Amino acid sequence: PLAEELASKLNKAIVVDSVEDELYHCDLVIEAASQDAATDIAYKTVSRGVDVMVLSVGAFVDDEYREMVFEKARQTDARVFIPSGALAGTDGLRAASVDELYEVELITKKGPKSLSNVKFIEEQGIDVASFVEPTVIFSGTAREAVQKFPKNINVAATVSLLGMGFDKTKVTIVVDPSAKSNSHELIIKGAFGEMNCHTYNVPSPDNPKTSYLASLSAISALKRIVRKEWIGI
Repeated sequence: PLAEELASKLNKAIVVDSVEDELYHCDLVIEAASQDAATDIAYKTVSRGVDVMVLSVGAFVDDEYREMVFEKARQTDARVFIPSGALAGTDGLRAASVDELYEVELITKKGPKSLSNVKFIEEQGIDVASFVEPTVIFSGTAREAVQKFPKNINVAATVSLLGMGFDKTKVTIVVDPSAKSNSHELIIKGAFGEMNCHTYNVPSPDNPKTSYLASLSAISALKRIVRKEWIGI
């Protein structure tokens, strides 16, 4: 039903039963569903020599799977596109990573509604709706964050891939009952100097668990791919 509903809003869109069959008829596959969906289609797509854009970047937390996808893409001359998502500063991090990085930390603040129905929070018995002041609910590595918050912290995966990896990237998640937007603070220290980038996002109109900028980032990336423009890379 969701697929049909989405197709009805798009120009000339159709619903298909098999992604594999459609790989013979397309130039680019865009994943915008879940980490499980990304894991299911990314390797199949690049194996056919078809480009893929992955929005659920957390799927690449699996080191073996990630390398398998990237290696197959190199073999078939396919490309794997990962938009910057709901985060500013990824361009600077990419440049800084050419030399030594000393520290990469991501501090994310979200309102209680953005973290409703998260399995990890429920298992910990945390009632985010009861918070009256900003409260840290997670502090650890990006690998742990992506695994515990698969639908809420994909930006941590993007930062990890660009910088120090999943095990050396620090992530802190804060629930702020007064937050009117989701915010990300990216702190980078390295041979280049220091960088501190703040992004204050409004939630997506269709999904309060994600940021509107994440959608805009995907659209922007698609435009760059089609136009073959690489300004600011």
